Amino acid sequence: MTTNVPLIRLVDDDELFRVSQMMLLKTRGWEVECYESGEEFLEKADLKRPGCIILDVRMEGLTGMQVHRVLVERGCKLAVIFLTGHGDIPMAVRAMQRGAVSFLEKPVKPFDLLEVVQKAVDASLAEAQRDEEVSKNRAIFDDLTAREKEIVMRAALDTPNKVIARELGIAEPTVKMHRANAFAKLGVKSPLEAYRALERLGVLDESAIGARNGD
Repeated sequence: MTTNVPLIRLVDDDELFRVSQMMLLKTRGWEVECYESGEEFLEKADLKRPGCIILDVRMEGLTGMQVHRVLVERGCKLAVIFLTGHGDIPMAVRAMQRGAVSFLEKPVKPFDLLEVVQKAVDASLAEAQRDEEVSKNRAIFDDLTAREKEIVMRAALDTPNKVIARELGIAEPTVKMHRANAFAKLGVKSPLEAYRALERLGVLDESAIGARNGD
């Protein structure tokens, strides 16, 4: 399981700046990893742990914008906070359109940086928790019997037990038993809760979703 201790990745080719910002960030109890180039970061960085990326725009070799483009192509969900010593509004707009959460101009005020990083970390931890919950529930769903899956998929659409029984050619008490077992395993108590759980897992097809939403 991926650790939920926030990890801040700081990518900047200015050694003095890296050291000073690392010390600042560590005052919040975060772990910090520093990289002196975009190439080193892309080669070595752990992108799975919650946290964020602080990325200098203008570096030797790969620029911050080029690194960000690679991150987007790799499907990285981590928030990116851009730093630059050169005010560049068009660049900031492009960065925000690609998913950057903030664009700060050097010299960065300590409070401003800590505030932005805190928001990014909070969002990353929340997403990691959601992903872990989905993964856990997916494993539970996969362990349901074939009959339980058939019934809970129908029950999630609020299909009456007697209708499910007729569709599957089994007795209604049998439907009730499998439905109760499936609900208990998934930790849900109603068809609506079952629907939401299965939708988050991505196991409901578009026609089922439309039926529940009344489309």
